[in-house]
Amino acid sequence: MKIKELDKRPNIEQDKKLTAKYVQFEKLINELRIREIPNEIVNSINIDIEQINSISGSNKDLSKQLRNVQSRILTLIEKELKLVTKNHYRRTWLAMGMAAFGIPLGVAFGVSLGNMAFIGIGIPIGIAVGIAIGTAKDKEAHANGNQLDIEIKY
Repeated sequence: MKIKELDKRPNIEQDKKLTAKYVQFEKLINELRIREIPNEIVNSINIDIEQINSISGSNKDLSKQLRNVQSRILTLIEKELKLVTKNHYRRTWLAMGMAAFGIPLGVAFGVSLGNMAFIGIGIPIGIAVGIAIGTAKDKEAHANGNQLDIEIKY
């Protein structure tokens, strides 16, 4: 089964942000066409594409729907096929590193030095640890062929 095409929308060219979102979504769909994807996932993606193609409202509605459908598709392919976009793990682990490593380290520095102003020292350390872990996981996904050749910009 084949993934459907997005309808061309010439009236969105005035809105640069919407055009960028639309082009990004088209690139995602094209990347998925290259891959061998099971029929049930293709059906789900086709339903989402039909939903976008059926929108005739304002550009704001289209932009909102594009973002929602893109997130839904990315979540689906990550869970079912273990496919991720470029820098997916780096973005995810940056936040987790800050929360899981940075804040506890900052509290430990603050308590040990007797001044809670040092809590801010742990956050950049946690961010660095998170980026390092995420980059390693991104390299591993690329080596295993589980990385799509597209970077999602939100």
